[in-house]
Amino acid sequence: MSDGAQSREDFEARLRQIGAERYHDKHPFHHLLHSGGCTPDQVRAWVINRYYYQSRIPMKDAAFLSRVEDSNLRRIWRSRIEDHDGTEEGTGGIVRWLKLAEGVGLDPDYVSSARGVLPATRFAVDAYVRYVREQPLLPAVASSLTELFAPGIHKNRIAGLLEHYDFANPTTMSYFQHRLTEAPKDVAFGLAWVLDHAVEKRDQDAAAAALTFKTEVLWAQLDALHSAYVDPGRIPPGAWQPGEGLL
Repeated sequence: MSDGAQSREDFEARLRQIGAERYHDKHPFHHLLHSGGCTPDQVRAWVINRYYYQSRIPMKDAAFLSRVEDSNLRRIWRSRIEDHDGTEEGTGGIVRWLKLAEGVGLDPDYVSSARGVLPATRFAVDAYVRYVREQPLLPAVASSLTELFAPGIHKNRIAGLLEHYDFANPTTMSYFQHRLTEAPKDVAFGLAWVLDHAVEKRDQDAAAAALTFKTEVLWAQLDALHSAYVDPGRIPPGAWQPGEGLL
């Protein structure tokens, strides 16, 4: 271990502390959503904007894979694309998210067009895709480690939505149910890979910065959503307006 570098155990604890302090489960919009405090239109706005993030994840992973020379890493990582795009038509996380969109009264074709996405959502998500496409492999992988903290928010979301909203049922909740098993599998590999490769202090710092960046990407999306549809309720030009894109 190089001078100044943390032990494997201490470095993992450092990464987990970033999530404890910065993960978006602490955002006021999520508290509002999970407690039943969102109006139908606020839920729809969340579904529309979160779709843009979900739809870009396999594109992000494809960009990552195009730079990986290690065939074993490519073979393991490609399951992330299959999780979202499916292995055949009508399967995968993106299809399941559009079932949620239908459940809240949105036309899935409108949602998948991304016409109503907030500018700040688009900016943040595109920045994340660009980051993974352009950064060295270590920070690119480390940026995915927000999945360490995802199972908790998915469990809270499933429980909260089922308790408080009429649209919540096994079909509309299927995206989150699947992520309870998909995310831990993905992040177990990603975390081990980062811990194996971040041995020097500069590499540990780069990985921690990448994870911090990803938490900011997630937080920025919710800030934009809260500002546009909760308080002060200032919807920017071109973003979804209540009443648009309904079934």
